Amino acid sequence: MCIYSRLRYIFIDIQRYNTLKMYIYHHFTSVAVAALNAIKASWKNLPPNWKGADPCGNNWDGINCTNTRVTSIMLAGQLLEGSTFSDISSLTALVELDLSNNIGLKAILPPSIQNLKNLTTLILIGCSFFGPIPDSIGSLPRLVYLSLNSNSFTGPIPASIGKLSNLSWLDLGMNKLNGTIPISSDTAPAGLDKLPVARHFHLSNNQLFGEIPEKLFRPDMTLIHAIFDNNKFNGTIPSSIGTVQSLEVIRFDWNSLEGPLPPSISNLTNLQELYVSNNNFSGNIPDLTGLDLLFYVDMSNNSFNASQVPGWFSSLQSLTTLMMENTKLQGPIPVDMFRLPQLETVKLSNNKLNGSLDIGNSYSSNLTVDLQNNSVTEFQQQANYTLDITLADNPICNGNGAAKPFCSVVKVDNSPLPSNRCGAVTCGRDEVLSPNCQCSHPYTGILHFFSFSFSDLQNFTYYNILHGTLMTQFRSRGIPVDSLNLTSPTINMYSYLEITLQMFPSGKNVFDRTSVSTIGFVLNRQPFPVDYFGPFFFIDEQYCCLPGPKKSSNVGIIVGVAIGCSFLVLLIFLAGMYALRQKRRAKEAIDKSNPFASWDPEKESGAVPQLQGAKWFSFEDLRKCTDNFSESNCVGSGGYGKVYKGSVGSEQVVAIKRAQQGSMQGAAEFKTEIELMSRIHHKNVVGLVGFCYEQGEQMLVYEFISNGTLRDCITGKSGFRLDWSKRLRIALDSARGLSYLHELANPPIIHRDVKSTNILLDDNLNAKVADFGLSKLLGDTGKGYVTTQVKGTLSGKHIVRLVHEAMGDSKDPESLDEVIDPTLGSASKLSGIWRFVELAMSCVREAAGERPSMGEVVREIENIMEKAGPPNKQMHHHTFVETADDESPLRSYGAAETESEGFDVSYGSFPFHVRRQ
Repeated sequence: MCIYSRLRYIFIDIQRYNTLKMYIYHHFTSVAVAALNAIKASWKNLPPNWKGADPCGNNWDGINCTNTRVTSIMLAGQLLEGSTFSDISSLTALVELDLSNNIGLKAILPPSIQNLKNLTTLILIGCSFFGPIPDSIGSLPRLVYLSLNSNSFTGPIPASIGKLSNLSWLDLGMNKLNGTIPISSDTAPAGLDKLPVARHFHLSNNQLFGEIPEKLFRPDMTLIHAIFDNNKFNGTIPSSIGTVQSLEVIRFDWNSLEGPLPPSISNLTNLQELYVSNNNFSGNIPDLTGLDLLFYVDMSNNSFNASQVPGWFSSLQSLTTLMMENTKLQGPIPVDMFRLPQLETVKLSNNKLNGSLDIGNSYSSNLTVDLQNNSVTEFQQQANYTLDITLADNPICNGNGAAKPFCSVVKVDNSPLPSNRCGAVTCGRDEVLSPNCQCSHPYTGILHFFSFSFSDLQNFTYYNILHGTLMTQFRSRGIPVDSLNLTSPTINMYSYLEITLQMFPSGKNVFDRTSVSTIGFVLNRQPFPVDYFGPFFFIDEQYCCLPGPKKSSNVGIIVGVAIGCSFLVLLIFLAGMYALRQKRRAKEAIDKSNPFASWDPEKESGAVPQLQGAKWFSFEDLRKCTDNFSESNCVGSGGYGKVYKGSVGSEQVVAIKRAQQGSMQGAAEFKTEIELMSRIHHKNVVGLVGFCYEQGEQMLVYEFISNGTLRDCITGKSGFRLDWSKRLRIALDSARGLSYLHELANPPIIHRDVKSTNILLDDNLNAKVADFGLSKLLGDTGKGYVTTQVKGTLSGKHIVRLVHEAMGDSKDPESLDEVIDPTLGSASKLSGIWRFVELAMSCVREAAGERPSMGEVVREIENIMEKAGPPNKQMHHHTFVETADDESPLRSYGAAETESEGFDVSYGSFPFHVRRQ
């Protein structure tokens, strides 16, 4: 009996265990389903297979589970839209969460994120999260990887991050964070100095201020990247930085730091890159002898003591790039510095170097030397030089000597890297030819590198290494990538390297959702190093071809009904054929006059326009959001009709352009226009949000640009006063927008109505090209759209004539004083004004072949801004208010004001590889 009794109890225990196991299973499954269903109810564009009662058993896209619990959500690049995040906090078993590159996610990060105690990876790059980072972020004890880059977070960095003892990667860059760097104290035990295993501090491009604390750096740290550029830090660099022996990259450029550079930097024997440009450092240039791994040095635009070129430069055998512009260097130029075997770029412009220039004959291949605006009087020129030398604005260029070929202005070489050589292969609509000569829809985006160790942007060896590394990573993870394109390497305004990346699918012409999200995770989690390139982040272009929900199939029912009712079908077939024929004829007649007549926006059918990101709005939607198109909401009018301000969706403010009778297009033309405009996605072009086409209305819905037109700003109507540097910035933004339309849009577009009222300025005074009412497809020659004539208004041509007369034959900037805005002061004090006017005049030449392309205009403005140097230090971080003659206040914006908004840094020291024109 004893044995039977024991067996009985064991059997009961097994039943209890199974019961408990089933309870736990159903409990956690129900919690996960409830949370994910809540997300489904509040977010848009989620994967269509999110159906059923079990996200783990039904293999929901982007959801991974362990023992019935959701442990991973990978939804990068899925075009998600939503305004709440709190439901995710219920998934307490989450280990990895990647929502990167979903710009439609506009939410705050809630305090309830502290519930995710198992979270190790949180990636929210390239979304639209806003508000403060909650203090509760410090309650995630297992967090290793935290990347909130490229959002709109505000407020201070939470000191509680210092509690994350396992944190290795901290990336808070490209936000609007302010305040000081938090460190621990007797009253506040947490701070960034309490992160001993942290390898990455990426805090760039915010509005952080105050001194960099001495206590931040400690000998027991394992930090390799201290990326603090483009903030408002002041004071000195703490000497304690020299105790962190693991440091490889230091970026303190574009701040307001001062005092001498600490000599302790010379202790950092693992240092590879040092960026301290565009500050106000003084004292002697530190001796960096012994830093044998140093690749890249940029100390430009500082106030060091006047000195000769340091001799230790010649000892840095790994050096590829030396940037010492405007650093009070003087005296002779040592020939030894050009003999370094890896050297690619030497930029020593805007100094007082003098005497004879001798490059020698042991220089490295593809060397670029920029010595503009020095006092070089002689050039020991060797035969068959294979390097680029720029000696413009030196005394040697005043005569007609042998150095004259090196005195011309050089242009940036941003030519694309070679892609494929497949011959005359024609692809379908929106398809792209891959390097393997297959037509498909690539997943495209931009890789942003903020710590790269080279400056020769045309050295394909570097890109071959990057290509091989990425392909190895994709293949090792089973991601179906057939091939890659790496194109258009450029240095942006923050001195970051940008490379356009196209990834082509393998075995089919589109990627599925899982492939897109996995690619996004691999690129932004970066579980692999890339030699020469360093860390990066990936911002995608919205993928065109994510599959939507599939229609349910009722094949079995249809077959059964067909068999059971076949006799009836046969009887009515002949009568139906007649009726159907009549219906088709009527429908064809309707479609020719109204191709949207059969389009139901609630259903997915072939009749819908092929849109990429734009939405359909009903007339009732737009009537409500504009208060029945009230005059109080009318913000403008023109030949097309009136423009109204309204809010749609999750409080998104939009501009609604309502066509008036007499200016409406035909239905087919309207459909073609919205299809075209929905493919236009660029930060300097006003984006189309959606449209309305019903009840006899044609309305276009655009993003609302808050600061109005450039004309309003120039005339003072908007209350802003723009200084010269900001006007150059606006010109560059506008040129970039037009360059995109001309050269990258598919198909290319010419605007035909560019004027100050069609350049809009956003919150940060960044320019966006607007109003494509007169735009035409560049290649539509059959309709007479292409012209080689200069188009413009009579007033515009009158201005051109006045400027031309003012310029005369002289190159004295003061001759322009009568035709420039008097609020800018004398033209002689506006750096680059003459080159800018010459560029403007070249754009309105009668002969098309003599006018520069917009890509060339962009590069020339970048050169003008680079040559102009940094803005006045006294204006760099301050806003001032003036009063116009009519007593109305004008806000005066320089580079400093927009930089305080965390975006616009107009100048810098750029290591371009150049080619002579």
